[in-house]
Amino acid sequence: MSQHTISPEITFAPDHLGGTKRIWKTFYLLSILTIFELAIGLTIYNIHKGAHPNASLVLAFKGLVCILTLAKAFYIVSVFMHLGDEIRNMIMTIVVPLALFIWFVIAFLSDGNSWKNLRNTDAGSKPDTHLVAPAAKEPGQKD
Repeated sequence: MSQHTISPEITFAPDHLGGTKRIWKTFYLLSILTIFELAIGLTIYNIHKGAHPNASLVLAFKGLVCILTLAKAFYIVSVFMHLGDEIRNMIMTIVVPLALFIWFVIAFLSDGNSWKNLRNTDAGSKPDTHLVAPAAKEPGQKD
């Protein structure tokens, strides 16, 4: 057992060797990703401003921005919040509830959208009682 290890789960690095180097590397990576995201956002803006905007291209760019944002969130949590240095069980106690929360949000949005669409149609939930307006009476006609 080394001098810096108390138990297999707990380790202490001597004086945070390479800590600032890792932070600067992450800073430059996040800066590049942010500049790339801004360039994609400007491209989306110019596509919308054009005469014939391509909806599928805009959707693909928006998906790319979401993926890049998740990558940035991963690096921020891993390096600046030190989650990357934790043991696997600690990481899972944070990641699994987060994944479930994201799944709940997607499920509730999907269910709400289907409920909205059902409410905007009859969808077989109302009895078929179409009211027929009485025929218009001509002037001078008796009941």
